[in-house]
Amino acid sequence: MQSQMLDVKNKDVVVLGLGKSGMAAATLLRRDGARVVVRDEADNAMLAGRADRLRELGVRVELGNHFDLAERFDLAVLSPGIAPERPIVREIVGKQTPMLSELELAYRFCLCPIIAITGTNGKTTTTELIATMLEHCGKRTVAAGNIGNTLSDAVEGSAGLDALVVEVSSFQLEGIEQFRPHVSVLMNVTPDHLDRYPSVLEYARAKGRIFQNQTANDVAVVSAEALECMRKAGCSINTQTITFTAYGSHADLQLDLNDQQTIWCRLPGCRGILLKMDETNLRGVHNAENIMAALAVGFALDLPVTRMLDAVVSYCPQPHRCEFVASVNGVTYINDSKGTNTDAVAKALQSVPGPVVLIAGGRDKGLDYSIIKEVVAHRTKLVLAIGEAREKICRAWGKVVTCIRVASMEEAVRVAAAATRPGDTVLLSPACASFDMFQNYEHRGEEFKREVYRLPHLS
Repeated sequence: MQSQMLDVKNKDVVVLGLGKSGMAAATLLRRDGARVVVRDEADNAMLAGRADRLRELGVRVELGNHFDLAERFDLAVLSPGIAPERPIVREIVGKQTPMLSELELAYRFCLCPIIAITGTNGKTTTTELIATMLEHCGKRTVAAGNIGNTLSDAVEGSAGLDALVVEVSSFQLEGIEQFRPHVSVLMNVTPDHLDRYPSVLEYARAKGRIFQNQTANDVAVVSAEALECMRKAGCSINTQTITFTAYGSHADLQLDLNDQQTIWCRLPGCRGILLKMDETNLRGVHNAENIMAALAVGFALDLPVTRMLDAVVSYCPQPHRCEFVASVNGVTYINDSKGTNTDAVAKALQSVPGPVVLIAGGRDKGLDYSIIKEVVAHRTKLVLAIGEAREKICRAWGKVVTCIRVASMEEAVRVAAAATRPGDTVLLSPACASFDMFQNYEHRGEEFKREVYRLPHLS
């Protein structure tokens, strides 16, 4: 069923990057008997703390470009946040050292089937929905990958699981060789990470690698729109597929185009209405896609339909994804800090009530913000542009809506509060990465919430 196991005992292995994935990979390798070196070009207090913990395990850590470049290794492991063109990577590649991604490394140690979810948007919610559904159906499972624990953290207990549910990114899929999920899920492909990929098609091809090792015994769950994108990108899917769509009528699961509430199923043995969106704690067309993808996985695994639906109805969304924060003086404040690309922002704008004051900006990912200017024009009364991308955002949207540049989250929330009236919504949905001003998207969302909670007359 699974991969060729990886023997690293007494091997010299270098891990590139000391983020969560790099730390988990180093720990896994060391516990399996490898001699491990971790390298990171940065050097700060957080990395120093991680380095101290690894050194206690016998791992050598080199920070801040102070590397022994004469050293040679049997294997290199690349963390997903490290771009392949970085000098730290090129130096290893130049020595023809075999290199695996952290995802591929962890897979080689996995002892249970994997359900893998990728796509531009909706990955985390869908991963959580699938894990909740499996648990509700009596299956032993853990959610891992880009959601909480890394896969390297999770595989050590995989022998006792029925399945691992893994959120995977295009960065992680770049470095796979044998990685083979029993069920793969591709949510969607819309412009993102164009600071790393030369085109949307190249980005799509990276996503399409999730299917490359699947066989006729596996299942691919794909949105109808993503399936068409895979065809254009030349990516083949050589296994049985289950399709879903919120925008058409030619899929196995589909959202009613008239009421945008009813989810229908056309699979053999389960034809008819599955559920209504207002029965769940999720709102918006994008969440209908997430629900349909999760249910499709349940059908692929032959789970009992009644229990699947009970799990979906009981599921509550996690923070930073169109999260209700508070109502202040009749104004609704929504935290969508996870909205780090234009498609996510458009979907958030279409799912929240009232005229919107939009807080957007951060570190640019090479995106064309103008592609959603019609949605911005229709749904927003004001844009507050923040971070490194604020000038680019103002150029893209300034002709269709008033844009104001702000210097901090504190200023953004204060200006938003002054510009709103009862019935309006203040939406943080940045369309950008967070690393110019914040540690990550969670930190950004928490700062937004903190400033909202400081507003007078919180109700």
